[in-house]
Amino acid sequence: MHSHCTRNLLDLEDVFIKKVIQADHYVRVFIETAPSVQTYPSCGNQTRRIHDHRLQEVKDLPFQLKHTCLVLKKRRYVCRCGKRFLEKYHFLPSYQRRTLRLSYKAVDLLRHLISIRTVAEFTNLSVSTLTRLLDTVSYPLPSLPECISIDEFKGNTDAGKYQCILTDAKKRRILNILPDRTQGHLSSYFRQMDRGARHRVKFFVCDMWQPYVDLAKTYFPNATIIIDKYHFIRYVTWAIENVRKRLQKTMPADLRKYYKRSRKLILTRYKKLKGDNKSSCDLMLLYNDDLREAHYLKEWFYDICQEEKYSRQRTAF
Repeated sequence: MHSHCTRNLLDLEDVFIKKVIQADHYVRVFIETAPSVQTYPSCGNQTRRIHDHRLQEVKDLPFQLKHTCLVLKKRRYVCRCGKRFLEKYHFLPSYQRRTLRLSYKAVDLLRHLISIRTVAEFTNLSVSTLTRLLDTVSYPLPSLPECISIDEFKGNTDAGKYQCILTDAKKRRILNILPDRTQGHLSSYFRQMDRGARHRVKFFVCDMWQPYVDLAKTYFPNATIIIDKYHFIRYVTWAIENVRKRLQKTMPADLRKYYKRSRKLILTRYKKLKGDNKSSCDLMLLYNDDLREAHYLKEWFYDICQEEKYSRQRTAF
């Protein structure tokens, strides 16, 4: 009865626990299986003749918040043709030193918003092993929503310097992360999707990078292309900054340093400034007509962006 409960605790079918060693940071469980008839894959002959035994350490799921190692007593059988081969185990893939359920658990943990290094510490696996596990995982292509957005971020894959992320703009969820943002790679990806689903997309949100716009026109012909507001507001910020930098070159050293340190007063919305900050901004703008006009245009542009009626926005632009 005691042995049966112990086997259930380990939850590995046809495995017998011979000994358990407990330490502060790890658990070592010595296990073995009963001898059985084995079939040699090459010739198909069956045999029960055992050649020798070998001990192999296999990493398993953590137990009692400790790293767990199964010390498996493996058998080598001898076929009638004279060849020797190892016994097969349902919980241990060939040429692996980790159980199948540990690999499944590691992949499941990688679905959450935690780092690979954290998963590696929990599962007692290396970062390189987890990276190889990720390469074996494949998912079906996501269904396309009516509004998708695309953008890039700097990563560290071998495919390219920048990776590409696809999201559902309405539900704010990630659809997929692609290893490269090049037009050829994205074209191959979108060609795999159902043509009818692509034609049902109503909105395509992207930045000002021309390849994204070209892809939208080719693969989402019925979608309205929307440039993300952040990207064209950024151009307004760069424009007034260029005016300030050009003006600073004609200033004395002390005044030049003041304008550089106080540039946030010019970039901040004027109606949000209060007290001394607002007075300082007024003095800075009085220095030059170009800077004052650029600041006025910047504020006007922000007012247009916050206009609730699109007809007024269109007219003002």
